[in-house]
Amino acid sequence: MSTILSRLTRRKKIVTTEVETLDRCLSTLDLTALGIGATLGVGIYVLAGEVAKDTAGPAVLLSFLIAGAASFLSALCYTELGARVPLCGSAYVYSYVAVGEFVGFVIGWNLLLEYVIGTASVARAYSGYLDSLLNNTMQTHFREAMPIDISFLSP
Repeated sequence: MSTILSRLTRRKKIVTTEVETLDRCLSTLDLTALGIGATLGVGIYVLAGEVAKDTAGPAVLLSFLIAGAASFLSALCYTELGARVPLCGSAYVYSYVAVGEFVGFVIGWNLLLEYVIGTASVARAYSGYLDSLLNNTMQTHFREAMPIDISFLSP
């Protein structure tokens, strides 16, 4: 049992003899703008607005405040790990070096799931925009070709 636990928690050794060839040329403002641009995509403007209008109402403001606080705490964690680990990387590298191999494995797959869900929400938003430009042609065609007659699943 101890061998399994030691294999799951083994950590990557940091080799500091590597010569860094990339120049750090982005300022704090550049990195902040890059992060905001990556976060505020199509999904937040389209899907969050629809949910606020149809379902949640004023509670969306509270959920945005909670999400902002969680993002701030996440930024503090990335800052600490970035200062401790002198390698370029993301959550996978930081967790692999700091916590262990198994946690790095789980975080890596969570990152993949995050990217898939983000891509799906952006594709959903773009297809809604395109369909509204085409006078709801896709929506009427899909409802005729593949109707879903389950009352709790589709309006």
